[in-house]
Amino acid sequence: MKITWYGHSAFRLEIKEAVLLIDPFISGNETCPVSAKEAGRGATHILLSHGHSDHFGDTVEIAKDTGAMVIANFEVTTYAESKGVKQTKGMNPGGEIDLNAFRVAMTHAIHSSSAGEDGKPIYLGAPAGLVVMAKSEPTLYHAGDTEIFSDMTLIEEFYRPQIGCIPVGDIFTMGARKAAVAVNRYFNFESVIPIHYATFPMLDQTPDKFLSEMKDSKTNVLAMKPGETIDVQAWSRSSAMRGAA
Repeated sequence: MKITWYGHSAFRLEIKEAVLLIDPFISGNETCPVSAKEAGRGATHILLSHGHSDHFGDTVEIAKDTGAMVIANFEVTTYAESKGVKQTKGMNPGGEIDLNAFRVAMTHAIHSSSAGEDGKPIYLGAPAGLVVMAKSEPTLYHAGDTEIFSDMTLIEEFYRPQIGCIPVGDIFTMGARKAAVAVNRYFNFESVIPIHYATFPMLDQTPDKFLSEMKDSKTNVLAMKPGETIDVQAWSRSSAMRGAA
């Protein structure tokens, strides 16, 4: 698995037989060093945690350009279809879908989900976390936008993810302290990638608070730079640098 972080909550995952984008907020994301076209090159699937514009992002343009299937809650996929997306799979928290190259599970998250058109919000269903499972690959949990919640322990029990992508920027999601408690109390990740910071002025501008809260943790913190790629096959726990920037 190759993992590329584009800043905020946007990722590209390259696995055998599939290229996945998660929450592809690219063109409106000033921290992202690439274009939506480059980020979406070869994409086969787009996974969305919820409908807010900083997560739905460039979904429509990328899906139309690549033919990628959009996977999200039912309301979000219906919204994407209304914008001209041809291939979708709707689901909701609690469900799993087998897509041959990988399985995806949708989990609980505490947040909201909507799109704004003509100054009015459009309700877009329940927010979610996403678990990506592929044969011979580490299981990855993308928490989406969320508050800490004790049922995270059930996500660990059912899926045992090795890699976590956890929001740390505060205001709209967990801040550093709660994110660190979530990681250390509820999960046994090998590595955690802090996300959802620096993109907007009101958010924490660095992951430093989270790194400080995690300084005594057994979990490796991979603070990636926007546009950086990690090749998981070439990476090992012994060589990972806790707090690498």
